[in-house]
Amino acid sequence: MIGIFDSGLGGLTILRGVLEQLPQYDYIYLGDSARNPYGNKSQDLIYDYTRQGVEFLMKKGCRLVIIACNTASAKALRRLQQEWLPEKYPDRRILGVIIPTAEAAAEVVHQEPPRKRRKKNKIGIIGTKATIESQTFEQELKKIKPELDICTQASPLLAPLAEEGWVNRAETRKIIKYYLRPLKLKRINILILGCTHYPVLYRPISEIMGKQCRVIDPPRPVAEKLKDYLRRHPEIEKKLQAEQNRTFYTTNDPDKFKKLGPRFLGQAIKKVYPCQIDQ
Repeated sequence: MIGIFDSGLGGLTILRGVLEQLPQYDYIYLGDSARNPYGNKSQDLIYDYTRQGVEFLMKKGCRLVIIACNTASAKALRRLQQEWLPEKYPDRRILGVIIPTAEAAAEVVHQEPPRKRRKKNKIGIIGTKATIESQTFEQELKKIKPELDICTQASPLLAPLAEEGWVNRAETRKIIKYYLRPLKLKRINILILGCTHYPVLYRPISEIMGKQCRVIDPPRPVAEKLKDYLRRHPEIEKKLQAEQNRTFYTTNDPDKFKKLGPRFLGQAIKKVYPCQIDQ
């Protein structure tokens, strides 16, 4: 089984992308909505919450877990990979969402004709406060293309608005405009949605940024990188169950998850199970 962990509903956008590319496997999704948002928490707290979520999925039999939360990927992934996983589950793997998204943004720059690249290399990033402060996106982008001009903007209200289903509200559009204004003034050409909740706001974000700005939507590159990872690691792939089972857990209200989840996943959710992971 493949596990998908998020601080709430946003990771369902990643699951949606993965299901489009790899529908054959079994998936378990865990959304820690009771403690959402993670973006305003301390690094130690984010690590503890993420470790608890990943361990829950590992105990359910997941051979590979995707941390489908940029905040958790930025603040907890490396420590989990280097310290916790080798001791607890050395034959299993944990992946994040930041590197695939950063690589997708860099690839857009690479695809530009040489004469235009100097004009098309200004990248903007929006995300939670914790993700932006971590500078993880900048670090990964600079590894790929050191010459990139990168601008960031913390957008802490967008994830809670998406989580509450306020996608088409006029108030939400005003808040999006407020966050994007500094990036528009800097004339960015590429915008990274640095939170997995943001894809449900893709349309208003794209409209506000205009046709001259390419918006990088995380689900597709994350799914493509997962597909490539499994191809390169047959020792992991062969241990995955492939009966197309999908199981959903939440630490908060299952009925609310079931109601709002389809907006993120793009399909109905038949059953959501409550769980506790704060142990």
